[in-house]
Amino acid sequence: MTERLYYRDSFLYDFEAKVIRLREESGRVAIVLDRTAFYPTSGGQTFDTGALRAASGAEVQVEEVAETEDGIILHYVSVALVAGVSVHGSIDAARRRDHMQQHSGQHVLSAAFVRLFDMPTVSFHMGDESCTIDLGTKSLSRRQVEQAELLANEVVTEDRPVEVRFVAPEEARALGVRKIPETERDKLRLIDIRDFDLTACGGTHVRSTGQIGAILLRKTENVKQGVRVEFVCGGRAVTTARQDYSALTEAAGALSTHIWELPQQVRKSLDDAKAGARAQQKLLEEVAELAAARLLADAPVENGRKKIVRVIADRELAFVRLLAQKIAGAGEPAVALLASTLGQPALVFAQSPGLPSDMGAEMRKAMAALGGRGGGSRDFAQGGAPDGSRIAAVLHEIAQALR
Repeated sequence: MTERLYYRDSFLYDFEAKVIRLREESGRVAIVLDRTAFYPTSGGQTFDTGALRAASGAEVQVEEVAETEDGIILHYVSVALVAGVSVHGSIDAARRRDHMQQHSGQHVLSAAFVRLFDMPTVSFHMGDESCTIDLGTKSLSRRQVEQAELLANEVVTEDRPVEVRFVAPEEARALGVRKIPETERDKLRLIDIRDFDLTACGGTHVRSTGQIGAILLRKTENVKQGVRVEFVCGGRAVTTARQDYSALTEAAGALSTHIWELPQQVRKSLDDAKAGARAQQKLLEEVAELAAARLLADAPVENGRKKIVRVIADRELAFVRLLAQKIAGAGEPAVALLASTLGQPALVFAQSPGLPSDMGAEMRKAMAALGGRGGGSRDFAQGGAPDGSRIAAVLHEIAQALR
């Protein structure tokens, strides 16, 4: 069994070890060491990366570290090393420090939600850019988020010691450990944040809460098992805050306002846009109504109805739909066979209620001829064509067939 050096010292970045054996997993080479400071993905925390260097000078990159169900730690490497060789392991220190900040910050944050609102953490996930905890609660207010964030950062400011303890499960229960793993073990590794949180955990952690840095809660969302809270700590919090500020500054500049007034300005812009869209729609309907009246006035009556057949090259589908509807609803029997070739070619068929033709059936005929897709009801149908080169001819054929 590999000795886990990170259990005793999370700040151990260099170590000596021996390659016990090689193992192939899904076409990848994995090395098993007699001792390691590399942390494998476990308990929501992602793996360490780094390098292994043999006495001969050969060096391989550790690209991933995983743990099998039977407790074997696998170091997936770029090139295999010979079994029995001694190696010097080097951990990516920046990545390890980031992981310690996120994981220790999660302990503080989870404890804050328990202390303030009795909301337990049911799962934790560490991503490349942010982390999440899922809380066992049906709802979480903005005020509660702010209170938990405030308490967590107070604990960080107090720079409380973070210590590692190994105890038997019975002793852990007597100590009031916040979360005990279901797996039976002789000894439990406890992470003790002085006078604030005590929980079983195998991850890497800071020596004191001040090393966590700021804890920033980003957003919340409802999930199947409760409420998910996204957060970042330490260096990630600084990077994220800078990105947020840059984005807000750019947006505020585009709207000629201060970032603090940005929400109000965005709401005003949205209201103005909606009002403009309503005004534009009204104008479009008025233009469509005038165009329909002109077309109907110029069309002769055939078999008790008027037929309007047009390919409109300078109008989008939205206008052509409105025009067809206005023609069909003008109060006199009429059929509209229209098409728009501005952008993706599209056809719209409509008829006044009570006329004998079936616009849906006629549209299916048109689509069969044009190689497109479409359909509709008896009085209104729509379809799209791959190109507009044959649309005029097909509309003419459909119009000629209508009796």
